[in-house]
Amino acid sequence: MIICIDIGNTTISLGMFTSGTHASDSTPSARWTIATDAGRTADEYLYILKQLLEIKNIKLSDIKDVAICSVVPRLTSVFSEMFKSYFGLEALVVGPGVKTGIRILYENTRDVGADRIVDASAAVKIYGSPVIVVDFGTATVFDAVSIDNEYLGGAIVPGVEVALNALYHNTSQLKRVELNKPPSAIGKNTENAIQSGVILGCVDLVNGMVARFKSELGSKPKVIGTGGLVTVIAKETNIFDDINLDLTLMGLRQILASNR
Repeated sequence: MIICIDIGNTTISLGMFTSGTHASDSTPSARWTIATDAGRTADEYLYILKQLLEIKNIKLSDIKDVAICSVVPRLTSVFSEMFKSYFGLEALVVGPGVKTGIRILYENTRDVGADRIVDASAAVKIYGSPVIVVDFGTATVFDAVSIDNEYLGGAIVPGVEVALNALYHNTSQLKRVELNKPPSAIGKNTENAIQSGVILGCVDLVNGMVARFKSELGSKPKVIGTGGLVTVIAKETNIFDDINLDLTLMGLRQILASNR
């Protein structure tokens, strides 16, 4: 089996794929999400992985290959070390020199997050180009790919939970609230006012940014939503052509197939 790992600032997503499945459309046969902790060692993550696999009746020895994309450099090393030491496997780490199927036109290609490239690559292979990907994670990230499969760049704004936490930690009287849609845009109490600003404000931000991207692309791109918080926003807009929570893991599976 193949394991694909997306290491983010807040969470780590892991997906298992059957080795023989077609890389262009395969979805994970099992997936998990754990909290990111840059202080953990390779031994600790191995223990966690073993427990997760056992839930699905999968053995550590079943893992035959691995692909990683990461925005946490320390954990990139930790996971690479773990697979080399305990599995004898050289993990494919997405970065410069790895074939992704798209041309990167970012001014400095080393500055663009590996997860953004993986998402863009997956979106092109699954949905075609041009395409816009909106990833709702620690940050809300917009990425654009041209009709010629060129990764053009995008936009980055604080994520929904980051915005909520900023309000809570940087004000004296505002409290934490649940990520629920308020009854109206005009909040009648502080809780609803925060929910309106954060959730409905994010919806309008997404609608506006996608409209700008479409204008600059000069075509009719598909719009794909992904990331842990996408379902919160997707309920309030019809801007998305599809919601794919496995987009990054599927992209890693595809990139691994192109590089082995």
